Amino acid sequence: MQGISGMLQLGLLLGLQLGLEVALPPPCDSQIYCTGELLRQVQMAKLYQDDKHFVDMPLTKDPDQVLSDFNELFNSSGGNISRDLLKTFVNEHFKDPGQEMETWIPEDWKASPRFFQNISDTRLRAWAEDLHNIWKKLGRKIKLDVSDQPDRYSLIYAAHPFIVPGGRFIEFYYWDSYWVMQGLLLSEMAATVKGMLQNFLDMVKHYGHVPNGGRVYYLQRSQPPLLTLMMDRYLAYTNDLAFLRDNIETLDLELVFWMRDRSVNISHKGEHYVLNRYHVPYGGPRPESYSKDEELAELLPEDARESLWTELKAGAEAGWDFSSRWFVGSNYLLDIKTSQVVPADLNAFLCQAEELLANFHTKLGNMTMAQYYLEAQAQRKAAMKALLWNETLGSWFDFHIETRKQNHAFYPSNLSPLWAGCFSDLDTVRKNIKYLEDNKIFTYRHGIPTSLQISGQQWDFPNAWAPLQDLVVKGLADSGSAQAQEVAFQLAQNWIQTNFALYQKNKAMYEKYDISIDVAEPGGGGEYEVQEGFGWTNGVALQFLDRYGNLLTSRSGPMLPSTSWLLLALLLLDLLC
Repeated sequence: MQGISGMLQLGLLLGLQLGLEVALPPPCDSQIYCTGELLRQVQMAKLYQDDKHFVDMPLTKDPDQVLSDFNELFNSSGGNISRDLLKTFVNEHFKDPGQEMETWIPEDWKASPRFFQNISDTRLRAWAEDLHNIWKKLGRKIKLDVSDQPDRYSLIYAAHPFIVPGGRFIEFYYWDSYWVMQGLLLSEMAATVKGMLQNFLDMVKHYGHVPNGGRVYYLQRSQPPLLTLMMDRYLAYTNDLAFLRDNIETLDLELVFWMRDRSVNISHKGEHYVLNRYHVPYGGPRPESYSKDEELAELLPEDARESLWTELKAGAEAGWDFSSRWFVGSNYLLDIKTSQVVPADLNAFLCQAEELLANFHTKLGNMTMAQYYLEAQAQRKAAMKALLWNETLGSWFDFHIETRKQNHAFYPSNLSPLWAGCFSDLDTVRKNIKYLEDNKIFTYRHGIPTSLQISGQQWDFPNAWAPLQDLVVKGLADSGSAQAQEVAFQLAQNWIQTNFALYQKNKAMYEKYDISIDVAEPGGGGEYEVQEGFGWTNGVALQFLDRYGNLLTSRSGPMLPSTSWLLLALLLLDLLC
């Protein structure tokens, strides 16, 4: 097996071979949007219900002038600025969020995508048309002034229009866009997808990674690395090899970032492995959640606060902000240790990315690079099997670096290696289904819960999220098991009926759903109110409607059977096949 630092050395060598810069630009140094006294004063005064509001506000003057005016106000008040004076200052020096963008209707939107014809239930077909129409509401284009005067905005300029999640999320977001793009391709909007892909590729070229979202205060962190997977889905639809050839080195560069800056070496039973984690080595409160981070840190000794803030940022990088997945010893946010967790899903995403990059380089005739990625994936799969797989429980689990133990709590992400296609033999699939049954997941008729832990955080029970439904459903559906395929359909049916019923009631799609009650409702918990829109929920719903359109029904039926006789019957069917 490759030595403990072998993959890291190969990753750095890869960067050198491609002539790529090893040193990245510094994180955001804005004294207005990322750090500094002005940010602290405004956010701690809580001028706005949501801290994100302030750091999304454009400036009316150059930042040097704004800071000079603020320092004059600060000094004249002896450092004790009243809330009214602070509000007046902000009103004079900032504009409302969102003015730097304009609503954009994608040019490639058309009225009736072909897949509508495969949806048998007329109510679901009409709903699919509504979801398709939502893309026009979520399209955004950045005004050129952001490019001409970037210092006046927290928004990162992107040359191509894009689809936003919705609600408070009015800029692009990294991992959301993967499921958005899946929906857009079903809507036959490949040109929109190509533009969004190009924006992300431009981010990698400029910053060395794709930021969490399209704001300078997100530059310190990324999100789950799905760029290579996005490219694959686009290529499957268009076969645009010229676009791949133009951007293959940029895809390589993103993997360099993850191997260089987000990897960890682990010794286990005499073997040495390298896997990946979320890790943001920058302190300070998150600008968009400044007051919450500051108030939480006040519960700790002063010398422990910077560490807390780095772990909160790592949790945000994971996309699961926040969840009991990252807590050690309790269900309380103060005990967050994200960087000490080796996540099953992160490594599943990278496992698939390595296989795809091997395929890409093979298509382009670069067999040296293809072999590099095949070897990297083989090493990752060996590490995942040794550290993340549990034969007794029949699933993969996050691995805690400090305790050297797996986290055996239920999360849908535990099945992500199956979704990624890295482990798909029938015995593993059967064990995964038994794992779901053992955790009584089939008793939840409105969707797969994010966890079985009640922590008050939004990525825990009782919330269910669209991408996590896909992580389970697609993995089971793509397997060769009739049992798994039946379970996948029933889970998709549950989710579609939940989304549809709430849409009929409120005429809205939501980022998350509360599945703990008889009638599904929008989710809750976490740092902000549940948001409408919603990009990735639309995308997953369209995926399920496409895959199962001739079978799905809008009418609520019996709960997904979880009795052992059904699973036994399906298991016997698998064995006979």
